[in-house]
Amino acid sequence: MTVLVTGSAGFIGANFVLDWLAASDEPIVSLDKLTYAGNLANLRSVEANSRHTFVQGDITDRELLGRLLAEHKPRAIINFAAESHVDRSIEGPEDFVQTNVVGTFRLLEAAREYYQALGENEAEQFRLLHVSTDEVYGSLAPAEPAFREDRKYEPNSPYSASKAASEHFVRAWHHTYGLPVLTTNCSNNYGPYHFPEKLIPLIIHNALSGKALPIYGDGQQVRDWLFVKDHCAAIRRVLDAGVAGETYNIGGCNEKTNLEVVHTLCDILDQERPRADGISYREQISFVRDRPGHDRRYAIDASKIERELGWVPAETFESGIRKTVLWYLDNQDWVNDITSGAYREWVSRQYQ
Repeated sequence: MTVLVTGSAGFIGANFVLDWLAASDEPIVSLDKLTYAGNLANLRSVEANSRHTFVQGDITDRELLGRLLAEHKPRAIINFAAESHVDRSIEGPEDFVQTNVVGTFRLLEAAREYYQALGENEAEQFRLLHVSTDEVYGSLAPAEPAFREDRKYEPNSPYSASKAASEHFVRAWHHTYGLPVLTTNCSNNYGPYHFPEKLIPLIIHNALSGKALPIYGDGQQVRDWLFVKDHCAAIRRVLDAGVAGETYNIGGCNEKTNLEVVHTLCDILDQERPRADGISYREQISFVRDRPGHDRRYAIDASKIERELGWVPAETFESGIRKTVLWYLDNQDWVNDITSGAYREWVSRQYQ
């Protein structure tokens, strides 16, 4: 038995591959286009593992997908492949349509053809799990109940619109063609191997580099924070026991404002890697012009996955964020290798 993981060299995909190989004897075939955020260094620790086969390729390549499915005969596909940064989607939305919408469509078509040719036993076991985001639900008012799986979709950015579109295709392929799909909608992830364009790794990197710590607007945007390894455990559980055609929200039960998150990071760095002048990293905080159409609050109601599948996060925000900071402090070579000139130019342009 084998599973196919797309987007395997990205942040969440790489963590999933590493955790899967550590917890299971089942082989993985992993596919990644290796764009700017796909980094083979994330998978370096398993490059010699005989149970891991890496293929560089694009999920929009229908012929490649067909070959991989025919050759490796996976019993499941887990689709992490996505362009995922809101800021970049505002700057250049077409890449998001191509990967998130067209790519998902072509993956579904390849999976449909493969599934329809399976024998009865293999077809009964097969699943395609599509990993998505809470951003498809739009924005919440301060006192509004958290997102449930039955909330209507109100995407507000090119990124979230592309992910909402991909989910509609997944749903349609289940209801029209009988493809056994599962969909997960997660809250904001954080943890090891997070590309430093996102808030938490950006703040850690800038703090240690003596740069300003940019915060959009007033910093009061609220997000529910989920440790990436908890997310990976939840996906494994949905794959094992989820009901085909169902959607499961995955959250960390940790609503924090962006400013709270940055203050926490500064306080941990003050303890673990204090500045030479003894001044707190909080002094480097700088408020910058807000992102266009910035959603004010996201929050996940994860009661369905707890009630039906028995999953709850193992980490609190306090334990997970400390593990994250310590990982970045211990892996500065990884950070330095990926913060290239192109990355520095993009950050300078975005937060000028």
